[in-house]
Amino acid sequence: MTMQKLDFLLEESRKGRPMTLALACPYGDDALAAVARAGREGVVKTVLVGDGSRIRALAENDGCDLSGVDIVDEKNEEKAVELSVRMVSSGEADLLMKGLVKTSTLLKAVLDKEWGLRTGSLLSHLFLFEIPAMNRRVIGISDGGMNTYPDLNAKAKIIENAVACYHKIGVPQPRIAALAAVEAVNPDMQATLDAAALAKMNERGQIRGCIVDGPLALDNAVSEESAKIKGISSPVAGNADMLLVPDIESGNFVGKVLLYMTGGKGAGVILGARKPIVLTSRFDSMETKLLSIALGAVVARS
Repeated sequence: MTMQKLDFLLEESRKGRPMTLALACPYGDDALAAVARAGREGVVKTVLVGDGSRIRALAENDGCDLSGVDIVDEKNEEKAVELSVRMVSSGEADLLMKGLVKTSTLLKAVLDKEWGLRTGSLLSHLFLFEIPAMNRRVIGISDGGMNTYPDLNAKAKIIENAVACYHKIGVPQPRIAALAAVEAVNPDMQATLDAAALAKMNERGQIRGCIVDGPLALDNAVSEESAKIKGISSPVAGNADMLLVPDIESGNFVGKVLLYMTGGKGAGVILGARKPIVLTSRFDSMETKLLSIALGAVVARS
């Protein structure tokens, strides 16, 4: 199965009871508009945790109707984040979303040993992109938002997190391209060595539920024509569902090119915690925030 559009996430998120989203410090651009629309469309129910007067003022200024949205008044940023995380860990909410607060502040609460959302697994970020230039095809990237320079073991865990997410959204055997600058193994390029090792681990059943191949360069990971020209025969080459990037810098660059320079849209979540965490940029569009909420809701329900 190849995903063509991200709008299916909106449909999937409406199935069953509505998931409850806890949004910490909802002061960023478009965050209130996204959760208000998510409520109207039956994607999630939302609880906003933060400075109540500031939230209402922003909503009024933006013409945003918060009918049906609960507000928990907590002016202190760290306490608002803690309350949001506690709501999710206690089961009062089903997923968490980061508002206008530092990621480090959010993760400190998420990883609290007493009431946080830690599972012992590696946390990783998965972003799904719908790309107009590729016939509205959806491609994922991981990890361009959490792990800076993952080693082989971390890359395997990043794949495992992503595969579990793909299964939940209806892709039973995602094709994972382990990217490098070249498609040949080069002992002087660690990314190629890791990619080859991951492919062998997948072949031997150490990484399950997906097809992993690499090293693959970006062009032959997404273009069948490029793969053919270079003589690469692989079930992944030209048809990758997800790009495993070597480090956060390459993931960040590729992701921003897809989102801001191709007219694409996306949906991103942090995986590996007890419940999904919606993590978007302040500069992401309202549509990307809405789709990210829907993705988190689908993962939380499964």
